[in-house]
Amino acid sequence: MISPMSSRVVLTYGSFDLFHQGHARLLQRLSMLGSELIVGCSTDAYNEKMGVPAVTSYSQRRLMLESCRFVSRVIAEQEWDQKYTDIINYNVSVFAMGDDWTGQFDHFEDITQVVYVPRADIIGERRPFHVVPQPALRVAAG
Repeated sequence: MISPMSSRVVLTYGSFDLFHQGHARLLQRLSMLGSELIVGCSTDAYNEKMGVPAVTSYSQRRLMLESCRFVSRVIAEQEWDQKYTDIINYNVSVFAMGDDWTGQFDHFEDITQVVYVPRADIIGERRPFHVVPQPALRVAAG
């Protein structure tokens, strides 16, 4: 585990669609890695481009993240390649993503510490919204 240090900026990205307690636990854990947690929240256009449209609008997801006490700042994630620039521009000490991205960001290790956080035990398994089973609706006889 990485020990927290003063003046350490932590950066993570995600859609944070249908924000829930698993998201809050993840953000709490990431906030303990530094003194500031910046969250890149995927815009609606970026989610569409990636083939995973969000149920909740970007403005609502951003507002939810901004109201979370563990988050210092929210930035818009508009394209895949902005991560490198964001790391430089925000003087990021720790770039943290879920372990489902393991190996995808190792090339950033020359400019920042890259951490892959175990996802399943904190936030749950990743499943697109349309795959989550919905309870069957029953019409009352009457």
